[in-house]
Amino acid sequence: MARYTGAVCRQCRREGIKLFLKGDRCYTGKCAIDRRGYAPGQHGQRRKKISEYGIQLREKQKARRIYGVLERQFARYYDIASRSKGVTGETLLVLLESRLDNVVYRLGFARSRAEARQLVRHGHFAVNGRKVSIPSFRLRAGDIVSVREGSRSLPLFQELAEVAAARTVPAWLEAVPAELKGTVIRLPEREEIDVPVQEHLIVELYSK
Repeated sequence: MARYTGAVCRQCRREGIKLFLKGDRCYTGKCAIDRRGYAPGQHGQRRKKISEYGIQLREKQKARRIYGVLERQFARYYDIASRSKGVTGETLLVLLESRLDNVVYRLGFARSRAEARQLVRHGHFAVNGRKVSIPSFRLRAGDIVSVREGSRSLPLFQELAEVAAARTVPAWLEAVPAELKGTVIRLPEREEIDVPVQEHLIVELYSK
């Protein structure tokens, strides 16, 4: 399965904002944005005039990196969103939010989306009682996400249960940290998706 294996802090620096790709580290003084708040590379500190296309491209790249989605997969999400009813940009974000790895992260059962993706791939989670090891698995209203019985006794999940108990869960989800499970009450509204993305720029990019 293809995935990005480079330094994730470079991605934050390239976009110029914190994408919170490394969990707790992003809240400390070790964060790359706080230490070197300019783009990576030899010419990263030069001021550049960005074209309209460049602004749109950066917005798309930002969304891709936040959710950990590769180019071809992101294009497929956009294609689904463009053929669905409603506002294309908002539908695109809802599709990304409803991924299993993102919901695991939102429920507090992982410190970052990357960690959530890894835990799902390793088969630690079930949806409606059935093991699912596909991070992109699309959840719907009423689905129950839980840590599998054989994984609950692991020290990692005992620690994550405490992390989840202290985390604020979005209104469209319901978490039960003590039981290491959560429910998708409904799909999110745009105002409930707190990612720093201007989705209309992504739509403009793909509409060309």
